[in-house]
Amino acid sequence: MSRDAAFAPASGVGARQIWIIRHAQTEWSVNGRHTGRTDIPLTPSGVAAAEALKPWIQSVTFDRVLSSPLSRAIETARLCGLGGQVQVEPLLMEWDYGAYEGVTTHQIQERVPDWDLWRHGCPGGESLEQVATRARDLLRSIAATPGGVALFTHGHFARLIIAAWLQLPASRGRSFAIRAGSVTVLGLEHGNPVIWAAGDVPGTPGVGR
Repeated sequence: MSRDAAFAPASGVGARQIWIIRHAQTEWSVNGRHTGRTDIPLTPSGVAAAEALKPWIQSVTFDRVLSSPLSRAIETARLCGLGGQVQVEPLLMEWDYGAYEGVTTHQIQERVPDWDLWRHGCPGGESLEQVATRARDLLRSIAATPGGVALFTHGHFARLIIAAWLQLPASRGRSFAIRAGSVTVLGLEHGNPVIWAAGDVPGTPGVGR
């Protein structure tokens, strides 16, 4: 399948698509540091990556464009050409990592060897179920939108949106890799919730292609 075909409205989906765009690269995403509520700007490479998404994003007409309040998400939306449509949506915030904010998984596991985000959550932050509840609330809030919706958000929260859309247990969010500056497209096929495109970035073959 060509990339253009992959991002065209798919058979059976009509105009009902949800585009999840993870913000582009930041210094902390490069270093693998958990970046929840800290407002980290895009790197120069992140700016270029967000600009590269613009032709894809502008090929679609969105009825709603929502963004996390954090500047890395809002700036990604602006660089994609949707700055004039963006509405801030607090539900799109990243997982609150509490005491593990700014810390890498390796550093955490040096202190807590069996720690796993998807099982243990974060002390002083959110549990898996709390973040999953936000994802379900978000999907309910956009359910009445008849056409396309663009969501500018963050890596772990994007995974919870996908799991909620597919009606999977929240812990299955671990199965979805969401790269910085990537696009994942959700929709319906014959009434069934599906993934039309997963974690695609310009210049890199997408999943299944």
